[in-house]
Amino acid sequence: MIRFNQFSLARGTKPLFDNTTFTLNPGEKAGLVGANGAGKSTLFAVLLGELHADRGDFSIPPTWQIAHVAQETPAVDKTALAYTLDGDAALRAIEARIAAASAAHDGAAEGEAHAAFADADGYTAPARAEALLLGLGFTLEQTREPVTSFSGGWRMRLNLAQALMCRSDLLLLDEPTNHLDLDAIVWLEEWLHRYPGTLIVISHDREFLDSVCNVTLHLEQQQIKRYGGNYSQFEVLRAQQIALQQSAYEKQQRTVAHLQSYINRFKAQATKARQAQSRVKALEKMELIAPAHAASPFTFEFRTPDSAPNPMMVMEDVRCGYHGEDGAEIPIVERVMLSIQNGQRIGLLGANGQGKSTLIKTLAGTLAPLGGHVREGKGLRIGYFAQHQLETLRADDTPLQHLARLAPDTREQELRDFLGSFNFSGDMATSKIAPFSGGEKARLALALIIWQKPNLLLLDEPTNHLDLETRHALTMALAQFEGTLILVSHDRHLLRATTDQFMLVAKHRLQEFDGDLDDYRDWLLQHAAEQRAALKAGNAPNGADGGAGGAAGADGGVNRKEQRRLEAETRQKLANLKKPLQSRITKIEKEMDALHAEKATLDAFVADPASYEPAQKNKLTEAIRRQADVNARLETLEAEWLETHEELEQIG
Repeated sequence: MIRFNQFSLARGTKPLFDNTTFTLNPGEKAGLVGANGAGKSTLFAVLLGELHADRGDFSIPPTWQIAHVAQETPAVDKTALAYTLDGDAALRAIEARIAAASAAHDGAAEGEAHAAFADADGYTAPARAEALLLGLGFTLEQTREPVTSFSGGWRMRLNLAQALMCRSDLLLLDEPTNHLDLDAIVWLEEWLHRYPGTLIVISHDREFLDSVCNVTLHLEQQQIKRYGGNYSQFEVLRAQQIALQQSAYEKQQRTVAHLQSYINRFKAQATKARQAQSRVKALEKMELIAPAHAASPFTFEFRTPDSAPNPMMVMEDVRCGYHGEDGAEIPIVERVMLSIQNGQRIGLLGANGQGKSTLIKTLAGTLAPLGGHVREGKGLRIGYFAQHQLETLRADDTPLQHLARLAPDTREQELRDFLGSFNFSGDMATSKIAPFSGGEKARLALALIIWQKPNLLLLDEPTNHLDLETRHALTMALAQFEGTLILVSHDRHLLRATTDQFMLVAKHRLQEFDGDLDDYRDWLLQHAAEQRAALKAGNAPNGADGGAGGAAGADGGVNRKEQRRLEAETRQKLANLKKPLQSRITKIEKEMDALHAEKATLDAFVADPASYEPAQKNKLTEAIRRQADVNARLETLEAEWLETHEELEQIG
């Protein structure tokens, strides 16, 4: 049992916990929620023994093994599979015993170590590690590649796989879904359902919390309060508590009334489609829990568009993709036939690398189509949000300066009032954005889009970096948006509440998906099961057979010999097909490494205040220009890298 008793802790002069008491029982799965800065990461540091109480006490069973996801990944040459296996420290210790006994020619000790290895399921460990990596989105080929070959997001997946490989009694996960696509999130949920130990997870993904957790720990006002149930049940309980505080409840009534009128209007239209009905239920749930967010930092709404062309945009036989360094076309999504009607609310589904972002960029006009025709409706005004846009915000400018550039003829007070509605009030509106958090920059980027009154919103993962309260505010605003919406997100609550139809990007095609997110989840699980079955049938890794030894039976020896010969021929043919693709990948990665190094130097120079001295003007201008060139080239190379890997997967 984990027990906190009258626990108090301060960081510097800021008290984070003050005489708080709660318990967590073995096997419980708890979601740890609260505003940014409330102390969630500090609580993890306490559990890991890195911080200690100022007053009161904390206890955890001394024999418990704790697993957590490392924030850094060492630059090691070992394969992704070997790195994942390192998570099982007990197994690695037994392997060291075997090696030491073998080197000392100590047969008895070596025998004991081999027995311990078998007892620890050592012979199945490679298969288990491989299953973790495949579930988290790695291909079979990637499991054999060195850790150094993976980018930052994929290295975080490796660290997650290593933590899941650990034989732990307590598993601590901090935003585990941040670097995962929806496919991998669904897999992780299924894995955590089977995890026998105690789990504490920090997440801003409410559907993930609902699926995995049966306890909620809420951090607020220097207290940790335990609620039985998942996140949705916590919201209802908290809403009931806040509703008793009449002033807070009344503050929320105007928003609730607005949302109710929207629900009533939408119900009249949503009579057939399953996804439409899902959306009605999601909106009704939002109304129910609205009082729980009465004390939210802010709420906002989209401005009514000035016009509504219909159709908004028509794509005829469009090929979306990039041009390589040699000018060759790299198609990602082909033969797109799409007519976007006024008022449509589309969620784009599909695994990472399938082309969702490429399609969104083509719709936004930031990426020219490789072929086909794109026609825009008269009066179309696009609002496009993607994570890379945060990099285009000027670090030394203030929110007020950013907005004033869009509206030079608008009174400053009106601009300040608008920014205040996004929680950029007072001095914050006139502070440089360089030290802003990722969530604050995302909020500013959204504010700049909303000011321009778009009638077509294209949003690519808008909730990354946003906490639960800000996600709720965005969901409320999008639910009431009067225009047209196309959304890419791994936040299923956002998808349910704001979209009423889905389209799937897969195998280089865009197609209708007839169903809701529950249907998509079932489809993903079935697809994953089929992949696992195919893997077991023909591609089991070394050690996956449990280490069974012994000679083959006489009547089966010939067949096995012939089978091995055929398998060797197949492997050779595959190797011949893969070799040029692997060479291309090596060449791409070499260029990307050089560009990443140059980008780091350029970013550091542009971020340095000394670079803005008058004497540095020419150098700064050239650095910013080169920075844009490097970023564009990296995007092209990443797309080419993904395309080549996809070709490898198809061969494999």
